[in-house]
Amino acid sequence: MAFKPANNIQDLQYFGEFGGVNPSISDSSTYTFLSAKTMFDTFEGNADGCYLYSRHSTPSNLYLGQALAAMEGTETATVTASGMGAITAVLMQLCSAGDHIVSSRTIYGGTYAFLKNFTPRFNIETSFVDITKLETVEAAITPKTKVLYCESVSNPLLEVADIAALSKLAKKHNLKLVVDNTFSPLSISPTQLGADIVIHSLTKFINGSSDTVGGVVCGTQEFIDNLRNVNDGACMLLGSTMDSLRAASILKNLRTLHIRMQQHSLNAKYLAERFEKDGLKTVYPGLESHTSHELFKSMMNEKYGFGGMLTVDIGSLDKANALMELMQKQNLGYLAVSLGFYKTLFSAPGSSTSSEIPVEEQKEMGLSDGLIRFSIGLDADIERTYTMMNTCMKELDIL
Repeated sequence: MAFKPANNIQDLQYFGEFGGVNPSISDSSTYTFLSAKTMFDTFEGNADGCYLYSRHSTPSNLYLGQALAAMEGTETATVTASGMGAITAVLMQLCSAGDHIVSSRTIYGGTYAFLKNFTPRFNIETSFVDITKLETVEAAITPKTKVLYCESVSNPLLEVADIAALSKLAKKHNLKLVVDNTFSPLSISPTQLGADIVIHSLTKFINGSSDTVGGVVCGTQEFIDNLRNVNDGACMLLGSTMDSLRAASILKNLRTLHIRMQQHSLNAKYLAERFEKDGLKTVYPGLESHTSHELFKSMMNEKYGFGGMLTVDIGSLDKANALMELMQKQNLGYLAVSLGFYKTLFSAPGSSTSSEIPVEEQKEMGLSDGLIRFSIGLDADIERTYTMMNTCMKELDIL
């Protein structure tokens, strides 16, 4: 039977303590016990269903974690205060001094900076590779390698990782395959393809309203328990704790994710096809011209499309900036970082979300000054949006 992630979310039933159709929000930082022994047992991790302190967990956070685990098809999940809170905790949990990571070279700038500049302080080194070339990935693996890290669809170049093939490689070398699935929730289900751990920035498509920062780690019960361990768990000790009110808010928005992702994908595919027809250098996994179009098709949960992200290379930073400013002036979207909002967001990643990557490395991976990253919104009339964008481009002599 085909994996149906949205069904898994909707099949979960949570009632509030007074019969509300939404679960009650646990608005407490600490919890009381009827006996001192139960408190001791909870500290030791042996009192299932008891709550101690909100940095450990809360009912609200567990509800959201259960829903996200159901979406990704993992045993369980733990939520964090940000996507980076999830990424850093996972990598610090899996690696010790002297260990090595093989990572895709085209990843979110914050992740790149963490691996390039921060983890070497702890004697953890990273090799950055072209994740689409399996022989290059395998050649980078050493006896000290512990983790193979990638994004399902990379930020910002939209390279597509062959998760099933990478999983075989990881198993061959006894590595953990960690996949950031932020760009493709519902569209791709990494654990169904062999990923060990799936990470999301909940800030983006999953929440969808650009009002909350959050993250999640989806994995086995054993691994999530390790992350939460009071003695040596990275989530526990690094303290990236999600607030219960935010967890409750994201859970409500998660229930409409399937509808939103279909519209994001529909709109993005329409614009990508029109831009490409206009002669613009357009990258979108839903285009047959994308080098990994067939790979994405083979991995995707078809109903949710190829995602809401696309890029267009305008040729220069000045032209890119002028176009983005004009599109914002015409109310076609916002010149802003992040993604997954109801309104289209656009930015030049080389000077924003990927600015942590040195310019020479940006050029090597194909990230040009004139590249605009679009997070396509939920426009009801995408034909009108295209017409107005086309007019903006003609006004600036881009077309």
